[in-house]
Amino acid sequence: MSLLGNILWLICGGFLTGLAWWLAGLIAFLSIIGIPWGRACFVIGQLSFMPFGKEVVDRADISGQEDLGTGALGMIGNIIWFIFAGLWLAIAHLLSALFCFVTIIGIPFGIQHLKLAAIAAAPIGKAVIDK
Repeated sequence: MSLLGNILWLICGGFLTGLAWWLAGLIAFLSIIGIPWGRACFVIGQLSFMPFGKEVVDRADISGQEDLGTGALGMIGNIIWFIFAGLWLAIAHLLSALFCFVTIIGIPFGIQHLKLAAIAAAPIGKAVIDK
């Protein structure tokens, strides 16, 4: 069922939002300091292409301990991310969610866009796992 959802998702805006995440990742990789944000963009961009059957969790919950991205430096990184790119990606997902909520069949896709909008606000310290 998740395969069918992912195929419909790509048609209903998932492909464009995935490309937007990857574009943000390429821009972040242009500078050495942007590599952590670029890596997060590619991971979440992959999620944006195929979100059904996947889940986003904190890395600290998986490993049981905090690391560089889940502590205070991760919070600072998320603030910087939100100012420069996260806000725009979140707005794109919110607008896509509004368009999806117009039809009944688009409601599950709108919910996925809302989840991705929340992730766009703070992607550092997150991990994508299978459900």
